[in-house]
Amino acid sequence: MPRDELPSLLLLPFPPDPSSRSLLNTAYRPSITAALSRLKRPNGASKLTVAVECPILHGQFLRSKTLSWTEAQALVAGIYTIISVVSAQLGIGTEIDGGPNSVDATVVLIDHNRNKRFTEDFRPVIETNNTTVIDLATFASAYHPWNYIFHVRSEVGLQFYQTYLKLAEGRQTLLQEQLIPVEGGITMNVAPQGNIPRPTPARTPGVPVVCLGGTFDYLHPGHKLLLTAAALLLKVPRKDDANMQPCTYIIGITGDELLKNKKYAEFVQSWETRARNVILFLSRILELSERGWKGTQQPRRVEERDGDVKAWFRDGTILVHCVRIQDPFGPTITVENVDALVVSGETRSGGKAVNDKRAEQGWKTLEVFEVDVLDAEDVLEEKEGTKTEENFSAKISSSAIRQQRALARPGTKI
Repeated sequence: MPRDELPSLLLLPFPPDPSSRSLLNTAYRPSITAALSRLKRPNGASKLTVAVECPILHGQFLRSKTLSWTEAQALVAGIYTIISVVSAQLGIGTEIDGGPNSVDATVVLIDHNRNKRFTEDFRPVIETNNTTVIDLATFASAYHPWNYIFHVRSEVGLQFYQTYLKLAEGRQTLLQEQLIPVEGGITMNVAPQGNIPRPTPARTPGVPVVCLGGTFDYLHPGHKLLLTAAALLLKVPRKDDANMQPCTYIIGITGDELLKNKKYAEFVQSWETRARNVILFLSRILELSERGWKGTQQPRRVEERDGDVKAWFRDGTILVHCVRIQDPFGPTITVENVDALVVSGETRSGGKAVNDKRAEQGWKTLEVFEVDVLDAEDVLEEKEGTKTEENFSAKISSSAIRQQRALARPGTKI
């Protein structure tokens, strides 16, 4: 694979504590802007993995880790919001296979404590736990090679960068031109007043079966947030358990027939393309291989039938099942064994309707998790005005992307 077709890596140090959208913007926006600016190419698309170090997992033992889903998805949402706003300002497309001047970004949370030290004889390997979150050693072992590696020019940024390079040693021969320092923002860490510790965020136990639904047309940051947030809820089994059953991630994808009346319907991607893009994106955060991208570009096992795609990840411990849906309920009322439903603010009412329907059938209701929305107002400065906000909406709206495709076709009337 030519080097400019490889993904690039942006290493972001610990987020502000406490965190908010505006504080994340202050801390991370300069670095994200520098990386996206460098990767914008008029003759092709680029890919960027944004790795954020944060001590997100809790628990003494490898197979009993927990996390705060609310905090984790809020962090992912904040970073995808910044990516979308910056991309809007720079005229960068954000969808998968966006073509020239696009950057397909993926946010990956890395469980890492800044006080952790590795001995000289430590040899990193892929080591998974009962969640989909991985540690820094596993990340270094599975994510490679890179086009560029961007690192933040600050004390904590340099510490993260040096630790990563030590763990990734021998995975790739890097030229100096591939190692690019970028400016960091201001990270605010405020100690609790009166030495009173902050309340511990509620831990979210993982579940065996998670479900969500959507159209996933021109898969963009809003979709990526939704898919990542739902994956964070999975309880991943041990691969060496004799009675192992994979955790299941059911994704209902709207069928083509239901989209015929959409605006610019002729530019809607086919169900097969949308399903494959969902699988492609999830492979970036779920599949792990010592061979790096050579072993993770496609799932090791895939079964495809009409309106039904199954893909297995992490040695068969995670099953992603994409199904075609022809009604608002999809598999939530045809598959009884579901534990959690993930919705967005736009589909909140659908969660209630699903549970009402399941109750009618005598089934257990689902725990509903609502993902944060990507909102430019949270990170825009007053001087940036409404034009950026309009462009932002175009970068995270499938209908706006379809309109752009329509405008690019000669003779198309809008």
